[in-house]
Parts: sequence; structure tokens; C-alpha cells
Amino acid sequence: MAHAYIVDAVRTAGGRRGGRLAGIHPVDLGAAVFDAIGSRNDFDLKAIDDVITGCVGQGGEQTMDLGRNAVLASKLPDSIPAVTIDRQCGSSQQAMQFAAQAVMSGTQDIVLASGIESMTRVPMGSTAVLYMKAGMGNYKSARLEEAFPGVMFSQFDGAEMIVKKHGQTKEQIDAFSLESHRRAAAATQAGAFDNEIVPLEIETPEGKEWHKVDEGIRFDATLEGIAGVKRISETGLLSAANASQICDGASAVLIVSEQALKDHGLTPRARIHHVSVTAGDPVIMLEEPLFATERALKRAGMKIDDIDLYEVNEAFAPVPLAWLSYLGASHDRLNVNGGAIALGHPLGASGTKLMATLLNALETRGGKYGLQTMCEGGGQANVMIIERLS
Repeated sequence: MAHAYIVDAVRTAGGRRGGRLAGIHPVDLGAAVFDAIGSRNDFDLKAIDDVITGCVGQGGEQTMDLGRNAVLASKLPDSIPAVTIDRQCGSSQQAMQFAAQAVMSGTQDIVLASGIESMTRVPMGSTAVLYMKAGMGNYKSARLEEAFPGVMFSQFDGAEMIVKKHGQTKEQIDAFSLESHRRAAAATQAGAFDNEIVPLEIETPEGKEWHKVDEGIRFDATLEGIAGVKRISETGLLSAANASQICDGASAVLIVSEQALKDHGLTPRARIHHVSVTAGDPVIMLEEPLFATERALKRAGMKIDDIDLYEVNEAFAPVPLAWLSYLGASHDRLNVNGGAIALGHPLGASGTKLMATLLNALETRGGKYGLQTMCEGGGQANVMIIERLS
């Protein structure tokens, strides 16, 4: 079987809701990471066969094929096509999978997988709520209601279900959240993100500045502060402090064939070793990464101990905690530079964002294999295993 290789991976630093990236149109966020891929890699950009862009909130400024609009706004040639896809939080991880499959099939040689999400400018859920308020219907059809009566498929409810099912405590959840901030702060101060972050020029009350530090990190986070945040539900254990932060951002990963490496003199940083996607219970929803990872390892002929680093998206602290317990994995190898609780979760942009972080962490630490997975709406989960080469 033909192989697919990762040549480069970049991301913007995350911006809080209403924060430092709020003034940038999502099309321009995407254009910025596309430009970075072009400037960091010396090859004829006209050779890019396709751009696949993940985005969840495909409304308002993120409509009309967001990925194509970002191409047109960037320095990439207008001749490059693009498509925008939605697999909920795994949208840009699915973009990577589609890109890898296109390359492995031999139908394309160079594909740019990406993700764009401005959760400030297109708020989470607005693409459903605005239509409902306008009397234009609900996503839940009569047959879907018959199959799942009275269920609104809430990620918050799903996270609380995981807490109960896996016997987690508030102390465990809060401690995990604190560790996310501490790791992200340490990584930032050590320059661990420097090679993956694309600086963006922004306007501030003090004048123009470069945005290059993830805005959500709480460098002074304490366990007491996290524990004191009001719970989302009076009967639950979750709060905003142990959930992923609403975030604005974009990211991109350049995936190519072996022939493209030769033709364009490109140096691969990693080989894509395995890709898969599974689905399970849409009500508990966020638990699927456990079973998806188990299946992926089996299909790849590997064990969890063979993996040097893992990125498991911190949609809510209970998800990676359950994943660690179920797989018997080491917390020391998980989200070593912090996760979405500290760094933010820009929905459709998170998949390629996590890959940029995973790849750089593998290189810094000298690891060989990395695994990435995340929970997704509808009870789905993508898994990708990469082998570091550079």
C-alpha cells in the first residue's frame, strides 16, 4: 500500500471568545495558516491537488465553502480547489484522514488538510438555533425522534454520564484540569510551541501586536480556583474550569505522497501509520475515543505501550481521564504540552491543531509513534497514528 507523509503542520495561537482574535474574519484566519504552509515549504504551490477544511459552525462568515474562500484570500494559487467538511469536533482530523486516503489511493499527491473556527464570530450552536428561532425547523426529524425520544444529544449530559459511569470524583477532574494549565504554561515558557504557531498581527488598544501565545492559559491557575468555579448543573460535577475553552483559531497540515517527496524535494516529518473512524452511543456521545483507540491499535498490530505520546482532546476532563483508565495508558505521555482545557478547543480546527502539537512534541522528545483521537458529536471518534521520521 502507498504511504502518506506529513511534511508540515502549523496553527494559530488560540484566542478566547471575544478576545485577541475576535477582530479577524475566519476566512482570514484560514488564509494565514495557508500562507504559512506556503512560505515554510519550498515547492510549486500549484502542485497542491486539494484543500480539505474542517469547520463545525458553517453559518454566516463561515459559509459558502469556507475552505475555498480561505484559499482565495491567501497567497495560494486560485487554481487550487477546496472543500469544507463537518464531522463535528473531529472535522479537521477527518480532513487529515481524507487527505491521507486520497494520497494512499494514488488519486492525489499533495493535499492540504486544515481547520478553521471563529467561535466568537460564529457562536457554537448558532447555525441550529438561528434557524429554529426563525421557524425554519429543527435538526431532529420525526424518525430521529422516534429512535431517540426526548433526547437532545447534549455534550454536557454526555460528559456527566462519563463521570458517573467511570466513577470519577470532583477532585480527580479538577486535578486533571490544573495539570492541563501547568503543562501548557511550562510548554509556552520553554518555547515548545514556537515551531507550530503562526504569529498573527492584531489591533489592540495599545496598538498593533503579534498574537503568538495561547490566550486561554492561566499561568497562575490553582486547584482552589478551579474547584471554586460554579458547576454547570446543580446535580453534576462539571464546571467551565474542567471543560475545553471556547476558542478562535485555524490550523493546517501538509500531507503528500512518496512521489511528491521526490518530485518536489520535500522532507517528511512523519509517516501516517494508521487512520480510522468509529461510532457508538450518541447519547453518552463522548466515550467513543476509548473504543476507537482500542480498535485502531488492534488493526495497527500495536499496543498502547508502543505509543510514545498521545493527544486526546480535552473536550471535558472526564474524557481523557476515562481514556487513560480504559486503555491502561500513562498520564505522563498524554497531552504533554497541555490540552484544550488550557489551550482552547476551536471545534473544527482542533484536529489539525492537535497534530501540529503532537508532531512537534514527538520531535522534541525523540519519540517514534504518536496517537491522536477526539470525541465528536453523534458518538463518533477518529484515530490517527503517526510515525516520526525527522
